[in-house]
This record gives sequence, C-alpha cells and structure tokens, in this order.
Amino acid sequence: MKAALPKQFMLLAGRPVLMHTIERFSSFDPLISIIVVLPAEHHDLWRQLCAEHSFGVTHTVVAGGEERFHSVKAGLERVAADMQDAAETLIAIHDGVRPLVSHDTIWRCFSDAGEFGNAVPFIEPADSVRVLGGDDSRPVQRSMVRLIQTPQVFRGSVIINAYRRDFDPSFTDDATVAEADGIKIHLTHGNRENLKITTPEDLAVAATLAPMLRQ
Repeated sequence: MKAALPKQFMLLAGRPVLMHTIERFSSFDPLISIIVVLPAEHHDLWRQLCAEHSFGVTHTVVAGGEERFHSVKAGLERVAADMQDAAETLIAIHDGVRPLVSHDTIWRCFSDAGEFGNAVPFIEPADSVRVLGGDDSRPVQRSMVRLIQTPQVFRGSVIINAYRRDFDPSFTDDATVAEADGIKIHLTHGNRENLKITTPEDLAVAATLAPMLRQ
C-alpha cells in the first residue's frame, strides 16, 4: 500500500476498512461469533480505533502468526477452545481487507457448506489468461479458470483437522490446506465487488463502491 499504516486500518468511507468487513458479517447475522486475528503489536492500535469510531460490534481479538496459515490456525484454535460444538459449527474464514463481500455471497457460502461440507467463492476472469513457463507463455481458456475469493466456509471438523498439519508454502488459502487433507473443494459464486484491498488503486475503487456497504 506504500504506507506505514497497515491496510486494514486505512480509512474507507470515514472508518477503518476492517470495521466495514466485520460489519458485513454482523449485519448478515447479528448472532454470528466473530474472531479477529491481528498481529499482537497491532492490538493496542485496534482498541484505540474502536474507541475513536465508537465501534460496537462484539468480537474477540486473537494474536496472529508469521504467515496467513499461522493466523488462521490461531483463530481456529480459539474457536475450538470456546465452542463445545466446534466440530459441527460452520466456520467462515475471511480476509479482513475484503469489506465489499455481499450478503448474497455470505449466504451462498454458508448454505453450500451446510450441504457439501465446504464452500469457496469464485468469480470468472474477465481478461484473457496466459500461463508462464520460463521465458514462454501459453494461453488458457478463461472458461477453465476461476478467481478465488473469501469467505471460505467449512464444517468445523473439516478445517480444524486440516490445520493440524505443518505449514507448507503451497498453502495459499484455506482451500489448499483442506485439499492437502484429502477434502474435495466445492466452488460457489462470489461477487465481483468483493475485491481484496492490496494497492492504493484498490482502495480508490473500493471508495467508489462504498455505497454498497449500506446495503
């Protein structure tokens, strides 16, 4: 993001991105239990921001780890410790910098995970796609490619067991961790606005889509 402030704390429509993300889930279901995983050194800053913005959505904060894998694992360990029925609970794992996930996408992910054991949202690429091989490249049919989003939702027993393994650099998301445990991944439709804010340009695009946050 070319900034000292971590991207999840940058302002979108007047409030930190992470607050909008949390509210997408709390407004979908006020009874949902929310665990926020942040680096330990950012906990004080987050508490300060919550006070400054009068942020009242109930959530638990857990210290993250070196890689995304370790942070998700820490969150899952908290779920397992707090919930007696964690194995049967549907657990959604979502990127804190995806504040524009729609309620329809959240609903599809939970609904499909209830039926198939897991659900991973995707969108179809709008651009032509090529695969690199050394100095060469070759085209790939767009119909054969999907761009993966979050929330990725799993039955607790599935994802908690999968995350008991050691970290591998090939684990790019929760679906790849589950696949390493022999789980077949079920894909479901996401929403194109559900972008992951990674660059200043992403934040500018999200700002133009901010009215969606009130829907």
